[in-house]
Amino acid sequence: MTHEAYAFARDFAAAPAAELRVDRHYLLCASQGALRLEAHGSSWVLPPARAALIAADEPILVAIPQSVKTSSVLFDVGFVPPPPAPLTVFDLSPLGRALVSECVDWPDADEPLSSYARIMFGALAAVAWRLAQDPSPVTVPAGRSPELRRALAVTNDRLAEDVRFEEIARDVGLAPRSLARRFESECGMTWTAVLRRMRVVRAIERLAAGEDSVATIAHSIGYTSLSAFNAGFRDLTGHTPTQYRATFRP
Repeated sequence: MTHEAYAFARDFAAAPAAELRVDRHYLLCASQGALRLEAHGSSWVLPPARAALIAADEPILVAIPQSVKTSSVLFDVGFVPPPPAPLTVFDLSPLGRALVSECVDWPDADEPLSSYARIMFGALAAVAWRLAQDPSPVTVPAGRSPELRRALAVTNDRLAEDVRFEEIARDVGLAPRSLARRFESECGMTWTAVLRRMRVVRAIERLAAGEDSVATIAHSIGYTSLSAFNAGFRDLTGHTPTQYRATFRP
């Protein structure tokens, strides 16, 4: 029998990127730690209090940079409409969190849904599908060409350093002008803008990983000025790092 929906909670250890593809629409939530998701040339970070809505049969790459606790809700394609996009990451409202908790705690996961459970899963889908129409701005381009993907990887490895664009270009074997054109054509933004986003993503992962101070995190990702870090973080997320960390808690 094909169940209309089911849910489970699970812990995962840190792991490199691997493809995830399921035959149901998939709502993935982190309750502790953070994941990275990649699809269609973009990468997202998924910290606590956020959710990813993944369309059925959509291949995505999932990396686990640190141990995580997750809740997963899977919907049969005949039970709910298609998601608004193949992959969307968004803020999960208090109502959405409560519904996820209720669905994950449903005691008869291996049995057909009762009337009550069907209502709960249906309500969660309605809330998640609506929230998915306001996606997170915290994305980083993943690149298409091998040279640009290499440039992005090298940049990501050097976030704590005073990294220079000319050095990145040399490492990937391109002239700075040629690499700059790659960033504009494949990413739609400059290397400097991508670097800022990468640093915010790394900061979010560090904020989700533990209780390191904001100043410690800022220094670990290459900022020498706490005010510059706070401003850059707020520009992308709409919150200061301290405010953003506070949203992780129920």
